[in-house]
Amino acid sequence: MIVLAYCVALSGLIASGLLVYGLKRMSSPVTAVSGIVTAGWGMLFVVAASFLQIFGVSDAARPHIVVNVFLAILALVIGGGWAGWKGRSVAMTAMPQMVALFNGMGGGAAAAVSVIALTGPTDTGIGQLLVTVAGGLIGSMSLSGSLIAWAKLDGRMNRPLRFGGQRIVNAVVFVLTLVLGVLAVAQYHQPGGGLMALLFFAGALLCGICMTLPIGGADMPVVISLYNAFTGLAVGLEGYVMAEPALMIAGMVVGSAGTLLTVMMARGMNRSISNVLFSNFGEVAATAAAGPQKDAKSVSPGDAATTMRYASTVIIVPGYGLAVAQAQGKLYEFVKLLQAAGVDVKFAIHPVAGRMPGHMNVLLAEAGVPYDMIYDMEDINDSFGDTDVALIIGANDVVNPSARTDKSSPIYGMPILNADKARQLFVIKRGMGMGYSAVQNPLFFQDNCAMVFGDAQAVLSKMVETVKGLATSS
Repeated sequence: MIVLAYCVALSGLIASGLLVYGLKRMSSPVTAVSGIVTAGWGMLFVVAASFLQIFGVSDAARPHIVVNVFLAILALVIGGGWAGWKGRSVAMTAMPQMVALFNGMGGGAAAAVSVIALTGPTDTGIGQLLVTVAGGLIGSMSLSGSLIAWAKLDGRMNRPLRFGGQRIVNAVVFVLTLVLGVLAVAQYHQPGGGLMALLFFAGALLCGICMTLPIGGADMPVVISLYNAFTGLAVGLEGYVMAEPALMIAGMVVGSAGTLLTVMMARGMNRSISNVLFSNFGEVAATAAAGPQKDAKSVSPGDAATTMRYASTVIIVPGYGLAVAQAQGKLYEFVKLLQAAGVDVKFAIHPVAGRMPGHMNVLLAEAGVPYDMIYDMEDINDSFGDTDVALIIGANDVVNPSARTDKSSPIYGMPILNADKARQLFVIKRGMGMGYSAVQNPLFFQDNCAMVFGDAQAVLSKMVETVKGLATSS
């Protein structure tokens, strides 16, 4: 028995080490894939080791353990099979939705542990009960909030839902949920305690829904990152309740990393987290740019490609439109042709480009773009003024100069990529539609900007053909 307990405890520490090491390797694009594999092995190891505990139960409890083990294996097969299938079949455009969904599942799992702890027959101390309530609250909010975020990203909820006095209603729901949590602890194993616990979890789920419904689409990357932090924190708290070091360590590491990422992304938008959660930014309400607008110029893909072929420096700004068109492979083919002609090509990534944290980095990595060609905003922004051509593909808000000049704009103060300072701009877009924040972009009407209308996949294919033709004729 003692040896068995030591083996189980040791497995948790080994798994924790693998999880931390895997997360460390995920911090660099070069080692991210191996980091994911390492962390996955750590999770698999601790799950497998947990089944060793069946050998330490008494004969009287063994029939119940057999049933529980069967249910656990069934859950692993269903959950693991579904997650593996989704992971392999998901389109890159649907990756943000899947991340939001998996975040919610993690929070839901932590909330389920809280349900068992608050309603089960095992006696639990007051300190552990309070931690259980905290983990259940955070995990439930992460579950319901992530599901709403998934619905918004998947186009099932196209507009934020707002009404008068919404903040007051949200505050009342949150306070009542806390009161129910306290009552669930006070009436633990007492008549009505189970009902209080269930009402508490219903209130916690409602809190996540109320918090996410009014948030607009432009804030979804920050919201996903925030719920990732929520899930990690909830898992860490439930790990404390269950006395599982692997859950505690992994949860706290994920929670702290998610919190740091959330803060960094909020700063990238020049906003606080409270502003993201409680302001009206991101709602779909069209806002025209200040001042008179000129007519936007347009050129053919061939003319744009020819200009870039004979340029010295080109900076490419990818956006969500590139993901929608699944054109990252064709884009890199075009880049390699420019490089073969002696053009210096770089990629500029805004911290909130796309629909999830690191969306554009994942997209370019999938296409095989070398990591040393990809630059963060703060590292490349000063280079735009000395750049011959800036090619913007499906990006809008992150290059909108209104963020610097128009105090009436809802995105005023948000740091942007200085693409407008390049000598020549080409913007690949389907039309003149606005970005996710529904703010008109005066960049499209600048004298040094030309629109290249069309689907990014089709436009880039024509650009590739043009550059290949120029190489053949030279």
